Amino acid sequence: MKRRTFLKGTMAGGVIAVAAGAGLLKPTQVMAASWPKKAFSAKAIPDAIKALYGSSNTASHKGIKINAPLQAENGGLVPIKITANIAKVESIAMLVSKNFRPLATSIDLFGAKGFYRANLKMRKSSDLVAVVKAGGKLYKKSHKIKVTVGGCGG
Repeated sequence: MKRRTFLKGTMAGGVIAVAAGAGLLKPTQVMAASWPKKAFSAKAIPDAIKALYGSSNTASHKGIKINAPLQAENGGLVPIKITANIAKVESIAMLVSKNFRPLATSIDLFGAKGFYRANLKMRKSSDLVAVVKAGGKLYKKSHKIKVTVGGCGG
């Protein structure tokens, strides 16, 4: 490592530590403010959607594509890709119907393309539901995934 790079990194780390110590940086408070606790605590998909978006009224849309396996060998790691070819995509959420808490993940998109990839944990074979908020409306699409080895449930 070059001496100059090391000194720059040390100085930057020192400045961040002083700012955090002075109370200027409070990342835990910022994260907690946007945490949708009710949505992640919901026990049913319609309740999770309503808590996340304020409404559970969804319509199907041909522009939503789910790239996921038909059969997952390991429920602890199921790769999912959602592509939404819809104008003005604001948010994408992934829900698993037979998990104890159906909302697995959600992301807000600001001026980005409608694409989201995540590895989910699935308790057992069930439907994956992708919900896309675009132009103030909610759209959804489902995909059945068979889990052969335990995920959340063991």
